[in-house]
Amino acid sequence: MTSGPGNAERLRAVGLRVTQPRVAVMDAVRANPHADTETIAGAVRAGLPTVSRQTIYDVLDALSRVGLLRRIQPAGHLVRYESRTGDNHHHIICRTCGLIADADCAVGEAPCLTASHDHGFELDEAEVIFWGTCPECAASTKTRSPL
Repeated sequence: MTSGPGNAERLRAVGLRVTQPRVAVMDAVRANPHADTETIAGAVRAGLPTVSRQTIYDVLDALSRVGLLRRIQPAGHLVRYESRTGDNHHHIICRTCGLIADADCAVGEAPCLTASHDHGFELDEAEVIFWGTCPECAASTKTRSPL
């Protein structure tokens, strides 16, 4: 797996040391958008076979806390990670196959939605998940013949 441009600089910019596991996790998440931890661990271990699963979990947590990765957990689904951060985008999830796609905000700045009442909170993010059926699953359902 080839390291993406700027990973070392991104890590240093948030005060983290540059390590092989951190760079490998960043690369794995970028190569596998919306991946679960098992997928990320498999990708990391393909290039760094001796790295422990706990190290991968620790790196995912550290990178999420500093904003280099975004952790999402749609209802009823495993935790997923993505490298697209800082833009307050949303997600569309297929109820049938679980495919996740990004959905840009309708308004360009965070939180991009206005709550009917903020209860005194200073709102800085809105998280919306759209649920439906992806085109492939919808087509498969329409072409499936009844038994």
